[in-house]
Order: sequence, then structure tokens, then C-alpha cells
Amino acid sequence: MNKIEHIGIAVKSLEKSSELFSKLFGKAHYKVEEVASEGVKTSFFKIGENKIELLEGTNDDSPITKFIAKKGEGIHHIAFDVDDIQTEIKRLKKEGFKVLNETPKNGADNKLVAFLHPKSSNGVLIELCQEIKR
Repeated sequence: MNKIEHIGIAVKSLEKSSELFSKLFGKAHYKVEEVASEGVKTSFFKIGENKIELLEGTNDDSPITKFIAKKGEGIHHIAFDVDDIQTEIKRLKKEGFKVLNETPKNGADNKLVAFLHPKSSNGVLIELCQEIKR
């Protein structure tokens, strides 16, 4: 793992939360994107070398909608940048972590992503992110 890629925050209203975080950070988000396969709409902010991703569920089956219903708004996951997501998945499985996505999938912000189950990482949902080379 190279660095924290972003911190994901589950929100009820992407529009209201983007406005709130724009005021907090003193700048607008740089990107809004929908990932229909995950039932989520995202808004990204860049603060120095760090990124914050706001996530709003777009349907009742969305993991974000379910998360908010269970736990309320707040930090949803921490994402880490990796060079080779397949190698990292294999390494983490070997170390005993429960991988939710053995095959990486397309995520937001031009990334391949895979998640580790929070039960295997002290209650924290971990996302692995690899830049998609074009």
C-alpha cells in the first residue's frame, strides 16, 4: 500500500453535504460521478495531497443507503492506493483478511476497487484502489 487514497463519508444528501464541505474546505468539489452498479453518487474534494469522497445512495439497495439506515451519516471507509490490486488482494487473503471482492471492479474516480470486510480489520471498511491506466 502506498498511501491513503481517500476517506469516504456516507451522506444523506450529496447536494447539501457538498455545499457544507465546500464551505469547510473553502473550495468546490472537483468531480461528481455516479457509479450505477454500486447504487451510489459521489462528490470528490482534493485537500492538498488528500481526497475526501462524499457518497449518497441512489436506491434502497445501495450499500450507502443501508449504512446510513444502520449507523447514520459519517465515515464509511478508508481507501488505500495500491500499485497492483490483484497482488494486494492475494497478499491480504494470505494474511487472513476477508476480501469482499476477489475480482476488482470499476469504481469512481478512474479506479479499480476491492474491499476488505470490516470484521477482519477492526470494524473499518478498507477499500483498495488502483488507478486505471488508459
